[in-house]
Amino acid sequence: MATSDIQNVKERIESQQLVRRILGFFGLFVILGLTALGMVYVEFTLAQFIQQFPIWLDSVSRFLQPDFIDLTLATRQEEIGGLGAIWYTLTNPWTIVEAAGQTQLSGSLLVPAAITTIIVGFTGTVLGFPLALLFGVLGSERVTPFPFNFIFRGTMSAIRSVPALVWVFIYIALFGISEKSAIIAIATDTIGNLGRLFTDELEEIDDGPIEAISSTGAGRAQTVIFGMLSQVSTSFIAWTLYVLEINTRIAISLGVVGAGGLGQYIKLKLQFGSDQAYAAAAAGLIMVMLIVVSVELISSRIRARLRPGEDTGKGLVETVRGLFDGNKWLGRTDAN
Repeated sequence: MATSDIQNVKERIESQQLVRRILGFFGLFVILGLTALGMVYVEFTLAQFIQQFPIWLDSVSRFLQPDFIDLTLATRQEEIGGLGAIWYTLTNPWTIVEAAGQTQLSGSLLVPAAITTIIVGFTGTVLGFPLALLFGVLGSERVTPFPFNFIFRGTMSAIRSVPALVWVFIYIALFGISEKSAIIAIATDTIGNLGRLFTDELEEIDDGPIEAISSTGAGRAQTVIFGMLSQVSTSFIAWTLYVLEINTRIAISLGVVGAGGLGQYIKLKLQFGSDQAYAAAAAGLIMVMLIVVSVELISSRIRARLRPGEDTGKGLVETVRGLFDGNKWLGRTDAN
């Protein structure tokens, strides 16, 4: 290549880099400008933030001494508060079984509230899965020809456009604001979110297995099941577990509007405004974190097992131990 050609290539590359830098700075300027306009629109000012910050710190300090007196019915009746309630409950496991049966107290006892939250998230996911699978499969252009597949895609988009927090109010006429409404709301939300994930997975599958199944004279249903769904079954399970994690968090937020569980417990405690109530609410927040982390760890381990060659032979204990490995947090890897 001649020297002049090399020089031309170099100048073209430098010109392209300059254009990318200018566009990058322009994009950053636009983002910062829109952020500033948004803050002005909601009247958010730095001075107000600085003024309110000490008050916020004082409010947060009221959460620093969690009181688990409402952990079970026994700890409440015996007036065993603080962290001692946890030790008492662990040494008297029958109190957990007794509290679990107090479903009518799910808004005022931690154990039934936690169980209610898990049940709402899990049940809503299970009830929403069949329709999510049906809509997800029929929404794929590989299964339903264009433009008829957009009937199902549009339905899922419409469902996703309405948050679960709104769906629970839509179902008030069925069950009022209750755990049952929360389950149906999460199930509806699952149809839209999980179904769309299923559709996207089907769009990425290989044509080879589909053609092989079709060449055997298989019908349309057999082709879909054995040629398409067989390729994405592992991904479908992984996505379902991921949505289960999200639905558990949604179940907590629905409790804040009165649908039971830990969200309702925390809201009721904060309404009192006393230091004792804030301490009890802090215990509820700790229970929330324990549930969310536990569901996420279990879900992550199952998803890892579904992916061949990833984290094989690594159990839950090793996973938890890895959370305290400083080298991983710093991005370092062992030579071995």
